[in-house]
Amino acid sequence: MKRFSKKEIFSIPNLMGYFRILLIPVFCYLYITAETEREYLYAALVVLLSSLTDLFDGKIARRFHMVTELGKALDPIADKLTHAALAICLATRYPMMWALIALMLVKEGYMGVMGLIFLKKGKMLDGAMWFGKVCTAVLFAGLLVLFLFSQLEAAVVNGIIMIMMGIMIVTLCMYVPVFQKMKHKEKKDGEE
Repeated sequence: MKRFSKKEIFSIPNLMGYFRILLIPVFCYLYITAETEREYLYAALVVLLSSLTDLFDGKIARRFHMVTELGKALDPIADKLTHAALAICLATRYPMMWALIALMLVKEGYMGVMGLIFLKKGKMLDGAMWFGKVCTAVLFAGLLVLFLFSQLEAAVVNGIIMIMMGIMIVTLCMYVPVFQKMKHKEKKDGEE
C-alpha cells in the first residue's frame, strides 16, 4: 500500500477535500431538523460552501502544481459522499428521490466494480470522462436546487429528479463501452 507524504496529505486542495467531507453531517443535520424556510436556507448555504470548495480545490491543485494521487482519489470520494447525503436528506421530503438513490447505487456500484477489476490488473480510467463530469454537474445542480428551494411544486421536484435520473442512465450506458474497450484492449495486448 502506497504511503503518502505529509506534504501530500496536508496540501491545501486535500484539506479542502477533507473539509467537504466534514461538512456532510453539518448540512444533513441542518436540513433534517429544518422547520422554517430560513433553516432550509442555512442547510443550502452549507452545501453551497461545500460546492465552492469542490470548485476551487482542483483549480488550486492544478494552478500551484499540487495535484496528488491522494487528491485524485479524495475528490471523487467527497463528491459521491456529498451526492449520496444530499439525496438521502431530500428523500425525507420527496419519495421519488429513493428511485434516484437506487439508480445512484447501480451506477456507482458498476463503476466501482469495474474500476476494481481493472485496478487489480494495473489499469484504470484516465480520469473522468466528459459525460461523467456532465452527470456529476447536473446531479449536483439538481440536488442543490432542491435544497435551495424547499417550496417547489411536487411536479417540478419530480421533473428535476427525472432529469437527473435520465442523465445518470445515459452516463451509465456511455461508460459500458468504455470498459468494454478497455477489456478488449487488455485481451488484445495479452495476445501479442
